[in-house]
Amino acid sequence: MNRLPHPMAPAAFTPAARFGASTSSPAAASARLAALALAVASAAALVGLLTATPAWSQAAASAPASPASPASPAASNAPTAPAAQAAAPATSVQTARLDSVWLQPERSAAATVLARNESRLSAEVAGTVQRWSADVGATVRRGELLLQIDPTDHELALQRAQAGRDAAMARLQLGLAQLQRGRDLVAQGFFSKEALTQRETEVALQQADLASAEAQLRSARRQLARTRVLAPFAGTVVQRTAQVGEAVAPGTPLFVLVEGAAAELQAHVPPAELPGLRRAGAWQFQPQGSPALLDLRLLRASPTIQTANRAHAVRLGWTPAAAAAAATSAPPGSSGVLRWRDPQPHIPAALLVRRGSELGIFVRQGQQARFVALPGAQEGRAAPTDLPPDTLLVVRGQAALSHGQALN
Repeated sequence: MNRLPHPMAPAAFTPAARFGASTSSPAAASARLAALALAVASAAALVGLLTATPAWSQAAASAPASPASPASPAASNAPTAPAAQAAAPATSVQTARLDSVWLQPERSAAATVLARNESRLSAEVAGTVQRWSADVGATVRRGELLLQIDPTDHELALQRAQAGRDAAMARLQLGLAQLQRGRDLVAQGFFSKEALTQRETEVALQQADLASAEAQLRSARRQLARTRVLAPFAGTVVQRTAQVGEAVAPGTPLFVLVEGAAAELQAHVPPAELPGLRRAGAWQFQPQGSPALLDLRLLRASPTIQTANRAHAVRLGWTPAAAAAAATSAPPGSSGVLRWRDPQPHIPAALLVRRGSELGIFVRQGQQARFVALPGAQEGRAAPTDLPPDTLLVVRGQAALSHGQALN
């Protein structure tokens, strides 16, 4: 019994029905199958192209990941790498004890030997030069005659003063005798008291005249003595301007005399080096062109800075042991070099580094580097320090250090 199909049931699918052709022809069926296979292959190729990964995407995936840019949302949301969170590695440096590298610098300054006295002798009285007895280069003793001015006029003035003094003495003696006579007469009632008072006044005036005459006599003697120009100290004549027969007046230059003994050394020291000069225990002077070193002692250092050279004036004298040698090898007027050694420890300039606006050094403190500023330090100059001798100073690798950096 044959069943009729339901009206709503779908028709059975067959390749012949799909292409609307009859299955009665074998050639037609083969053509339809070939067309179907070609359609399936084309669809598969299209799906492969759509699902394949591009070459540029593969290269990007194989490349190492780089740090994310702050502008990239993915990078900003990525977790921080553990290596970035770790501290910087410790730095290897070379250190040494401070007392093994410090130095005590030798300082020097130009110096000149000055005479303690350099006098320009002038005439004190008027007259004519009669003779001179010392010329340039002569060595004279204290009190030795250098020049004689014609004393004739001054001798006459002395004689007049002597005569005036004798006259005043005679008048006083007469007045005293008359005063005594008047007192006797007053006692006998033959002389009035008013007359006696007058004689006493006359005697007082005569005593004053005698004192004035004696003063004039001493002045005349002094003026006469000034006609002889004497050396005020032992020294050497370095200049003579007096000429025989020349008329001179008070103040006319005659000689320049330099004291030979007790010479002093003068030097000008910059303000930065004056403390070291005062701390030094020994000072030496080397005359120009001579290898000799003469020992000195510090006399005084001016606290005032001279405006001409912006330095302090320093005076030094010879030690007793060097005085004899200095008299011949370093006479007044000699120039040379003053040398001394600063006893305060100084750090070599090669170890100084600059951090910000300060110069200083790096020291090792435990496992860290610590920067120590040195006030007053200058580029290219050793810097004084008061650090303990056992301080560990970084002597190599300090240029790349920073304060607080870890050390091996």
